[in-house]
Amino acid sequence: MKNKGSTHTLSVTNFAQIESGKVVFGDFTLLVGPQASGKSLFLQLLKLLVDKENISSILKTNGYDWGKNSKHLLELFFGEGMSGMWKQNTIVEFDKAKVTSADYFLPKQSKLSREESLFYIPAQRVTTMIQGWPRSFGAFEIGDPYVMKAFGETLRILMEKESGNGHGQSDVFPRLGKMNSSLREEIDKAIFYGATVKLDKRTLKRRFMLHLGDSELPLMSWSAGQKEFLPLLLSLYHLVPSSKVSRKEDIEWVVIEEPEMGLHPKAIQAVMLLCFELLERGYKVVISTHSPVLLELAWAMNYVQSMNGKAEDLATLFATKKASLKKLYTNVIDNKSFKTYYFQRNKSEVLTKDISSLNAGSDDAAEATWGGLSEFSGRAAEVISKLAAHG
Repeated sequence: MKNKGSTHTLSVTNFAQIESGKVVFGDFTLLVGPQASGKSLFLQLLKLLVDKENISSILKTNGYDWGKNSKHLLELFFGEGMSGMWKQNTIVEFDKAKVTSADYFLPKQSKLSREESLFYIPAQRVTTMIQGWPRSFGAFEIGDPYVMKAFGETLRILMEKESGNGHGQSDVFPRLGKMNSSLREEIDKAIFYGATVKLDKRTLKRRFMLHLGDSELPLMSWSAGQKEFLPLLLSLYHLVPSSKVSRKEDIEWVVIEEPEMGLHPKAIQAVMLLCFELLERGYKVVISTHSPVLLELAWAMNYVQSMNGKAEDLATLFATKKASLKKLYTNVIDNKSFKTYYFQRNKSEVLTKDISSLNAGSDDAAEATWGGLSEFSGRAAEVISKLAAHG
């Protein structure tokens, strides 16, 4: 396995429900674990560490004021009632920085910046849309997490820039020049099934409409998977410029929470290909997930890389052998590292564990069951095998 990119490490002690956690990020990193095991808080903390000056700038621009009170700043960022996550004995280490006080996040005026290094796609992304249009920063409640507000605002600005001042309708998907044509085809086959997404500008209220035959459907009439996928699609438009520039200049990280929400496994495969596109363009991709399909990808990549697999092997894995994807497959195999971490709950506290090998034969139950995601299927196979043996 080759890893030509820089390595980043985040360690936390006594933060929220996490007693002790350490993640050494690869180019593609998966976080797995049960609900309320701290994955989202861990990722939001990463965002705060990477972008603390940018976050303070945006909060101030939108009229928020926390004075010199770090507790109030944490409430504005993580959400109402969440400042207690930071305890008197909390220790956070990110690369060479060691943080023992939440005052570390209070901004220094001379360092305020609007440049963002980590783009965060939250799990509740469909709620960032209201009446078929992205919500502005100020349209959220004061107690909503910062990542929700910032995500909605980014999509709103993107669509306002791209929609212009004209009337009528404009194409959102499929849209030429926005991504690899083969990736557009995979999205169409797995998610939209020949329907098209257009931006309706015929009234004073702009909104997304799904065109299927002679029907025009507003967002709330779409399937759950289509509604969940639209913000992901718009995120890709933001991260992959249509010009010859391969990526957003300042952004290094892309965090995606539960990209599988509402999607069939076939559609999840299409999303994985989109993640490969982000990897090829130089982003570090971090995903929290409850989907065995994503773990199967990481498991397969371990073997493909360790056994000197070729682009043809990934083409078979994804059941799409289009020549335009060969470079994408080859780059991922040769240059990208894959890591998997399990957030393991022990009574009321959580520990993290590196389970990147995903060895089903391991004596470690967390690794053997892929953080519990394959546990039920393993028991089902055991029960059926026992019944068959005594049949």
